[in-house]
Amino acid sequence: MSEGEDQKMDERDAILVQGYAKTRKSLIAKLDNWEDQRTWDEFYQTYWRLIYSVAVKAGLRQDEAFDCVQETILSIAKQSKKKLYDPEQGSFKTWLMNMTRWRINDQFRKRKKDTAMITGEWENDRKTAVIDRVEDPNGDVLSRLWNVEWKKNVADAALSRVKSQVSPKQYQIFDCYVIKQWDAKRVQDQLNVSMAQVYLAKHRVGAVLKRELAKLEDEDDAD
Repeated sequence: MSEGEDQKMDERDAILVQGYAKTRKSLIAKLDNWEDQRTWDEFYQTYWRLIYSVAVKAGLRQDEAFDCVQETILSIAKQSKKKLYDPEQGSFKTWLMNMTRWRINDQFRKRKKDTAMITGEWENDRKTAVIDRVEDPNGDVLSRLWNVEWKKNVADAALSRVKSQVSPKQYQIFDCYVIKQWDAKRVQDQLNVSMAQVYLAKHRVGAVLKRELAKLEDEDDAD
């Protein structure tokens, strides 16, 4: 990867970090009077990137995608308090996808309305949403996109949980050796560790990761 590409990635990461912090702060402020604020903070940290990624790939701009994240989680929180979610009607994964779909549509409608106010033109607002306009003979476009992003998000969420359970050094070794797929000798030389430490980190961190992945999968199956 070139230096220019690295810089672009850093800039994108910085935008995501800023958007994440701003949206999280705004969301938590709106949950101020709720006893389970910490639970919703954890929920946000687990699922925000999934919702954001799907929203962007569905055609929303970054600012719209972050609005979609906040509105989706607020809607879920409000429905949860009213106990409108019925596990017998389907999995949490599908329910969250539908909640996200509706908020994405809201953003497209808002965009169309704002544009109409400026140009004086108005059409059927439902025609503006990419996920409504695209017809897929093999199934629902958003569902397929959601399944791909869901798997990525589960892996990222599990890794995030792992970080809090192992030492920074062990995670760094695991990251380089297993995730980035450096050869063992390179990890040993670059991180100044022994070969035994490399294999020990792979085993220990890998075991924790496997456990956390199972937990996340069980959480969806149980819902």
